[in-house]
Amino acid sequence: MKKILPLFSYIFHPVFIPLYATIYYLILNFSDFGSQEKYFVLSQILIITVLIPILFFFILRYSGRIASIMVPAISERKLPLLIQSFLLIILVRNSITVERYTELHFFLLGALFSTLIAMLLLFIKTKASLHMMGISALTLFAFGLTIHYQTQNVALIMTLILMNGFVASSRLVMKAHSSKELIIGILLGTIPQILLLFLWL
Repeated sequence: MKKILPLFSYIFHPVFIPLYATIYYLILNFSDFGSQEKYFVLSQILIITVLIPILFFFILRYSGRIASIMVPAISERKLPLLIQSFLLIILVRNSITVERYTELHFFLLGALFSTLIAMLLLFIKTKASLHMMGISALTLFAFGLTIHYQTQNVALIMTLILMNGFVASSRLVMKAHSSKELIIGILLGTIPQILLLFLWL
């Protein structure tokens, strides 16, 4: 089991969470958007939240600014989180607008708030689990969409809750975080999503 658990840290790496959320959002809104628009939205999310951060990772990795893809040290996390914040700002201001993609807009806005708070905590030497921040935010978003569209997606919600447990176990097995850091990550992921949930439900 200890050999399998680390896989969840890669499958649910924070960089993939916006992509997963977007895919689920587009599936639920399948008939509302044309094929070209869906590909356009998905492409934007893929490029801005996945490909560009990965590119920056390689730049920072080869310049010696970060040690690994998990970015374990507090001092290494500030710049990647700052970059991620700017990328999310670009999305919520220019691409995923509140008028056209209301639910997804507020999910990304919540992700932005979570990222900014996680970055600020680094200045007081407090590290949050970004993995737990991401998977817990995704779970709340999926739960909100289920209520909003009145869909019977209990299996998905239960699966995501289970994935929260697997990801937390994975981070502990890999000795990447303490229990306190996991709890901080969960709070950072869920609280902004819960607060913004009332704006679009």
